[in-house]
Amino acid sequence: MYVNRILYFCVVKPCNLDMYKPSTNSRQASLFWDLETMLDFKHPLFKLANMVDWSLFEKSFAPLFCADNGRPPKPIRLMTGLLMLKHLRNVSDEQVVVQFTENAYYQYFCGLEAFSISAPCASSELVHFRHRIGEKGVELILKESIRINLALEDRKKEEEDRKNRKNGRGRKSDKEQTAFIDSTVQEKNVTFPTDSKLLNKIINYCHKVAKAEGIKVRQSYAREIKGLKLAQRFRGKSHSKKKVAKADRRMRTIAGRLLRELLRQLPPDSTWREHLTLCLKFVNGERIDGHKIYSLHEPDVLCICKGKEHKKYEFGNKVSLVRLWNGIIIGAMSFRNEYDGRTIDRAKEQACRLYGREIRILAGDRGYRGQKMSGDTKVMIPDVPKASDSAYMKAKKHELFRKRAGIEPVIGHCKSDHRLGRNFYQGLFGDSINVMLAAAAFNLKRAIRLLLCLVRRRVERVLDDVQIRICLRSSFSCALVRAF
Repeated sequence: MYVNRILYFCVVKPCNLDMYKPSTNSRQASLFWDLETMLDFKHPLFKLANMVDWSLFEKSFAPLFCADNGRPPKPIRLMTGLLMLKHLRNVSDEQVVVQFTENAYYQYFCGLEAFSISAPCASSELVHFRHRIGEKGVELILKESIRINLALEDRKKEEEDRKNRKNGRGRKSDKEQTAFIDSTVQEKNVTFPTDSKLLNKIINYCHKVAKAEGIKVRQSYAREIKGLKLAQRFRGKSHSKKKVAKADRRMRTIAGRLLRELLRQLPPDSTWREHLTLCLKFVNGERIDGHKIYSLHEPDVLCICKGKEHKKYEFGNKVSLVRLWNGIIIGAMSFRNEYDGRTIDRAKEQACRLYGREIRILAGDRGYRGQKMSGDTKVMIPDVPKASDSAYMKAKKHELFRKRAGIEPVIGHCKSDHRLGRNFYQGLFGDSINVMLAAAAFNLKRAIRLLLCLVRRRVERVLDDVQIRICLRSSFSCALVRAF
């Protein structure tokens, strides 16, 4: 029965294939038109590109480049835009360059006038650009994202006041002077460290160096290492604890012998010496700045325990985020493994500098216990209500700490959507700029959502005006009919 229906559809009633033919009168848009006329002006990325003050970056970053020597640099707006889009779309340096050639809105955001099919730059040039602008340049990007959100909030408030027929005057809200602070761990791009894993890497690295420099070691220990690795596979078994511990000690001895032999035979100005010396420090059990070495390519990584049930240890560094009542991140700073209470002053100073206004109340969790004041700012943490507090004060504090819990999903979004969950940038400099770029991307995404909301409200207001006019016309026509 079903076969007959298919045959009837295909033979008796064939499809009208003319509907799939292109019209002869249609005119296809050229890809080489001006991007401003080619794109949809209602697109949020289009609107966001027009709201960013690109001249600010031009004035700030231009002195960092040489004007009369070397190859001409890439446009500052291009490189800054790519850096914003990378964290906004949660992609790597390589992927943002690839997507740039496919997305016309990316190109308009970065300042191009016509569509281009070629790559704007090499992915490595983004690395050089980040190092050139430094922490102050990345902080400037975060400050600009805060300014855009504050401007949109003011526009939204004006529309609400116009709708409610208010003049916008009156006492400044306390919410504009209230901020929330919290800390989290920014994990580095390292594998879970174990001594046996790092010793295996050191031995392989020694063989690599010996092969590259043409050094013949006295003994390679290849056969013995194979047996030791087999013994280390049964780590965690109760019957093989002594055997595994003996294998670990032997691996450490072999790694030390190979390292010392290479350091004796290498020339003093060899480029391998620095990394080999670091490996020797790990083998000898030495520490760097008071902490153990957990990674050979990231020796500054710290082991941090935040008391999480699902993740007992995290390897990276601490970061602090400061958030306003309306959800704008006004502060993002990187720290080492410090007590949260000792980071309040520095985090508040950065937030006030970027926000441009004073913060009267700073609310945090119990991890910030121990400091009640930071300058003129009152630091509040959840605690048992005082007996002298009135019902109004208790309700106000309860609302404040309920709102403070809203910073937790902000941290989650920064980690999952804007590359704060795993830091791929190298060194302490990478720790500092990654958290600021993630915060700036969160603010820009919030601005995009707010732009969409404002556009939707404007359309609704226009439709309401049209409906009112139609109703007035219909009532006027009915009155005329009744009159005649």
